[in-house]
Amino acid sequence: MKANNPAVDTNQDQEFINLSCLYEITRHLASATSLQECLEKIVNSLAEHKQMDNGTVTIINPSTGELEIEVAHGITAEAKRRGRYKLGEGITGKVVATGEPIIVPQIGEEPLFLNRTRTRGDERKKRSSFLCVPILAAQQSIGALSIDREYTEGFGAQSENDLRFLTVVSSLISESVQRIQRVNEEKEALRQENSKLKRELSAKNRIEEIIGNSSRMQEVFDMVHRVADSNATVLLRGESGTGKTLVAKALHHNSSRAEGPFVVVNCSALPETLLESELFGHERGAFTGATEAKKGRFELADGGTLFLDEIGEISPAVQVKLLNVIQERTFQRLGSTKTIKTDIRLVAATNRDLEKAVKEMVFREDLYYRLNVFPVYLPPLRERRTDILLLAEYFLEKYAQENNKEIKRITTPAIDLLVQYHWPGNVRELQNCMERAVLICDDNAIKSIHLPPSLQSAESIHSSKPLSLASAVENFERELIIEALKKNNGNQTKAAKCLETSLRIINYKIHSYGIEPKHFKVK
Repeated sequence: MKANNPAVDTNQDQEFINLSCLYEITRHLASATSLQECLEKIVNSLAEHKQMDNGTVTIINPSTGELEIEVAHGITAEAKRRGRYKLGEGITGKVVATGEPIIVPQIGEEPLFLNRTRTRGDERKKRSSFLCVPILAAQQSIGALSIDREYTEGFGAQSENDLRFLTVVSSLISESVQRIQRVNEEKEALRQENSKLKRELSAKNRIEEIIGNSSRMQEVFDMVHRVADSNATVLLRGESGTGKTLVAKALHHNSSRAEGPFVVVNCSALPETLLESELFGHERGAFTGATEAKKGRFELADGGTLFLDEIGEISPAVQVKLLNVIQERTFQRLGSTKTIKTDIRLVAATNRDLEKAVKEMVFREDLYYRLNVFPVYLPPLRERRTDILLLAEYFLEKYAQENNKEIKRITTPAIDLLVQYHWPGNVRELQNCMERAVLICDDNAIKSIHLPPSLQSAESIHSSKPLSLASAVENFERELIIEALKKNNGNQTKAAKCLETSLRIINYKIHSYGIEPKHFKVK
């Protein structure tokens, strides 16, 4: 029988340990879903199977260009944060910069060893060896893997074996890093694509700058989305200030003509002769003052949308010409016999009762039917009261930002006035009201005193009795008390102190005005 060779047995044992460790590392790499998890399992395996202490993986931060510790075995989070290196700095920085491994027999004798983590005392330095190998990806260093070994007399031969083993591990780490990075990049690309699709869908189903959650406005939104991408003529009906221009813009921007022009004509702002010229254009010399040819709005809107606001105000003569254009999609400039074709989508708007105008024979019936293909009725603000606060807060934020003011909210009494008011000027009036309130407010909240006097008049609350001085004072006093209670979490004593009055008076006023302090306590 052949005698056993201890050296061979030792090598075989070492190979078995190496294979076992590599098998475990490979298994961890295959199952890990995050880079952090993957690397932590690797350094733990190195410590358990190979007695390689302080296993550390350092990766280049792309944003800073510095080396940062990704994972480290057996050190604190604070020590980990200290482990930052520039390329070429210290042993780790040199390994990454050169792409070559470094072996330090005794780190206590190596001046390049910086010990940034401060995890090794003087005694430990004397008996510790340090091995560091680069982590390469496409022949470029992306980081480093380092470990500590207990220094022994036979360090030379052992270190070469360790170096070969760590090189294999670093190669596995590199593949895993690249794989996980690819997965993360794909996830990020999918996330961005998903966000893009959501934005596009949201944009498609949104009417820009039109605020409203009421059932009446949801009906409007639904009708707009139904008709937006067609060429059907749309007639927007509703009182002045209800947002007809915004809806017309939404129809255009949500249609296939969105890349084309959006041309607006206010038919009530121009006299008959000028309106014809604006709509159809004119040739030089067509009338006094026509010194050069000019394109009309029908020409300018070719390939896009023409919005005729206040269509009910046009004269009978212009009505005839407009009817011909709508029917034939052709027209002639003033002073010209040349026929011009136009490809437009027509949107009209009016606050007039066109049916009544037709009966009174001041609006052509045939033109009415040409315009009224797809009518959309925009409700007045008083018919969508649930939107009042939503709109008020939107305008508050808008004008506070424009005027660099830190106004965050509207007080309860002010909200009551806003909701009670009948808003004859609709959304436009509310917008002007909130702009005024923001301009005169020097506090962090809009109060009733910042609102126009019209909102506190008898008309605003549909009362035949004018608001008395006493009532106005009571409203203001009630508002101040509510604000003080809000600021002080419903504490009446603190509220009294804030208002510089006595607790007895505060209690009396609270009872008189029916205020419930408990409603202002934050639970």
